[in-house]
Amino acid sequence: QVQLVESGGRLVQAGGSLRLSCVASGRTFATYAMGWFRQAPGKEREFVAGISWSGGSRDYAESVKGRFTISRDNALNTVYLQMNILKPEDTAVYYCASAPVLTNYRGGYTNWGQGTQVTVSS
Repeated sequence: QVQLVESGGRLVQAGGSLRLSCVASGRTFATYAMGWFRQAPGKEREFVAGISWSGGSRDYAESVKGRFTISRDNALNTVYLQMNILKPEDTAVYYCASAPVLTNYRGGYTNWGQGTQVTVSS
């Protein structure tokens, strides 16, 4: 089973940038698709971005297209989420998760990290 640990969340001003990281344990990281989700207070956890095991395919929520970029380094067992032009509505706890195949369906992800808080001030 893959264990996931996110980092990089903090308070940032609107218009700023952050890069989140998620490090996975285990030797099978390169066989999993990876995703980033977020959950704001009082809201459902929602898909943000996903990447296939090879990095050749990526998917984004409409709300972050053109601002966020997901990438991965299989040699480092790490997936990243580069977030630019941040908005107050991006404020949430961000989670990384692993899945057998790339999907934007939350139920398709089997392992989850503990989350990292991103707060965007206006």
